[in-house]
Amino acid sequence: MELNKDNIKKIILILAAAFLMLWAVINYQKVFTFLNYLLILLNPLIIGAAIAFILNVCVRSIENRLFRPLDKHLGRIWARVRRFISILLAIAFVLGVIVIITTMIVPEVKNAGNMLITEFPSYWSNLQNVINDLTSRFNLEEIVLPSLDINDENISEMLKNLIHSDMTNKIFNTALDMTTSVIGVTASVISVVFNSVMGIVFAIYILFRKEILAKQAKQIVYAYLPRKAADEALYIARLSNTMFSKFVTGQCTEAVIIGLLCFLGMTIFKMPYAPMISVLVGFTALIPVFGAFIGTAIGAFLILMVSPIKALWFIIFIIVLQQVEGDLIYPKVVGSSIGLPGIWVMLAVIVGGSVNGVLGMLVSVPISAVLYCLIGRSAKGRLEKRNITIDNL
Repeated sequence: MELNKDNIKKIILILAAAFLMLWAVINYQKVFTFLNYLLILLNPLIIGAAIAFILNVCVRSIENRLFRPLDKHLGRIWARVRRFISILLAIAFVLGVIVIITTMIVPEVKNAGNMLITEFPSYWSNLQNVINDLTSRFNLEEIVLPSLDINDENISEMLKNLIHSDMTNKIFNTALDMTTSVIGVTASVISVVFNSVMGIVFAIYILFRKEILAKQAKQIVYAYLPRKAADEALYIARLSNTMFSKFVTGQCTEAVIIGLLCFLGMTIFKMPYAPMISVLVGFTALIPVFGAFIGTAIGAFLILMVSPIKALWFIIFIIVLQQVEGDLIYPKVVGSSIGLPGIWVMLAVIVGGSVNGVLGMLVSVPISAVLYCLIGRSAKGRLEKRNITIDNL
């Protein structure tokens, strides 16, 4: 290789990169600390980008399907305010869904909790009767539960014993520790609120200027990467945007379907709280495959306060519905929309959930779809270079 100016510059860059990588491996703890600090600083921007991406699905639908016919009849002023109105409508839609779900669920959960506290002694007595019946029927040793009578006198007596017990000092020390923890939790809540508010601000700005930001990003990619690498990077970016958008749309469609099926089944079996629990199950179904079980726990608790037998039937019904949703609805609705076979959807959800919980489940499916398309594209190109076709194989 001729040692001209360009080659010397490349050698220096390669040596510098190798030295930097070696230093990063040796000082990996400092590198991770710095990256963690950088992520904390960029949290509002990351949250804003995620919110903007989700809202963009609604904004794009409003602009293309609702406002497109108006573009021909209105002038330049409409072209300037159309994006602003679309963003407001998208935010209002999302907030409206959250408010409706909250107002439907929270009061019922509160009422069920109050009912549980009021009726708990009778439940306890009924449990003792069931145990007595089982022990007498199967000739088992009798099990006696402690008597439970909740009233003001018992509560006062319990408080007096607690004050004069040896546990008081330990409880006091524990209270101090809990105070410290509460202060830390309060600081965390304030940080979350601040990051969320700033994230919404960033999201609105990104949605307003998304075409300009995309153009600037494209210029940077082509300025600092070789042409072939830049083309490949933009192809992956477009593919990722398409897959994630289709995933959000398919996930929302699947949540509506599972909510309607839940409402239909609960109505047929005459279960209480059918509208509210169906909305809850549909909302939690936004978590891929396993999300409906979260709504099942709350729904079963609410029905339990009315009829334990119906609560048991509700759990069985949701298990059956979840099997239908996991085996048929989800792979067909979400899997087909992103071009990912059902078996790989299930695998992606399981792996993503084990790696990072609910967030891993949400992100793993579109990421797997992108990798599936890239691997298929790469394999097809290699087969074409070797003049190999499926028929030959």
